[in-house]
Amino acid sequence: MEILLGLLIIAVGSFCQSSSYVPINKVKQWSWESYWLVQGLFAWIVFPLIGAMIAMPEGWSILDLIAMEGAGKAVFYGMLWGVGGLTFGLSMRYLGVALGQSIALGTCSGLGTLLPAIFAGENLFRGEGLILLIGVAITLAGIAVIGYAGSLRSRVMSEEDRRTAIKDFALTKGLAVALLAGLMSACFNLGLEAGSGISEEFAQMGTSDLFVTLPATLLVTLGGAITNIVYCLYQNARNKSFGDYAKGSVWANNLVFCALAGLLWYSQFFGLAVGKTFLASSSAMLAFAWSILMSLNVIFSNVWGLILKEWRGVNTKTIVTLLSGLAILIFSLIFPSLFN
Repeated sequence: MEILLGLLIIAVGSFCQSSSYVPINKVKQWSWESYWLVQGLFAWIVFPLIGAMIAMPEGWSILDLIAMEGAGKAVFYGMLWGVGGLTFGLSMRYLGVALGQSIALGTCSGLGTLLPAIFAGENLFRGEGLILLIGVAITLAGIAVIGYAGSLRSRVMSEEDRRTAIKDFALTKGLAVALLAGLMSACFNLGLEAGSGISEEFAQMGTSDLFVTLPATLLVTLGGAITNIVYCLYQNARNKSFGDYAKGSVWANNLVFCALAGLLWYSQFFGLAVGKTFLASSSAMLAFAWSILMSLNVIFSNVWGLILKEWRGVNTKTIVTLLSGLAILIFSLIFPSLFN
């Protein structure tokens, strides 16, 4: 029952994350770099800071957190993840929510789950290591099927349908960007692993297990914020779009929807932190938690893709292929628990 509750909590956070790109569509008269920067301030700094403050003892500040051993490494991995975050946003732009998230999160899922195990010296060909490897393989198989559904969609959609669903649709460019996004995004979980010692210290200080990883999460998102803020300001200068911030008539609307997008995005890691505490009885499920989150993100992003009519005009074969991929991903969520 605890494992089921943990999966449910992670699923709620995942649904919020997959919904975070919907409010962005309500942002008016701002270029990509402007709304990405503003929503990111909420997603990478404001809400992670609130989460970390819940976990830190009274009297602690962010400076105390940054001074802890391992903090620098977590921030560094966060900066690498920030590159993935930038290209992740672009993958949505070129491929749409469904296909873009599927490919990027698939790569992120596999590498983000396996690399920490490899770095820890885990043998991936026996015992729990083998379960982990097979689970990731099932996840990637499901995502590959969804990717194939995306290619089928590309073949049958008219140019008009493509542009209606995704204004800047570009399959080849989008695939390259999405793969890079997944590779660099895997560094987020590496950052959390780098900050595991910090989490242990807070646990010893009496922080609830529910929130003990939230300070490390803040360190990783701070690193990502550095990368993203620098890039967005560069793009503002290059595209002469600083004027976006002077459009007073849209500020209230855009700030609300950017804040909502940031809150929804951060919810995935808040849910992961809380949900993992209920998976502690199964070491395999605990190690697989990152892949579970990514799989759920893919599932919910494709649900949104259907709702937003990104799959409009496709034939029955394409829809069946998509649903088959989603079914494989759903199976991957429970696979590790079969070996308890």
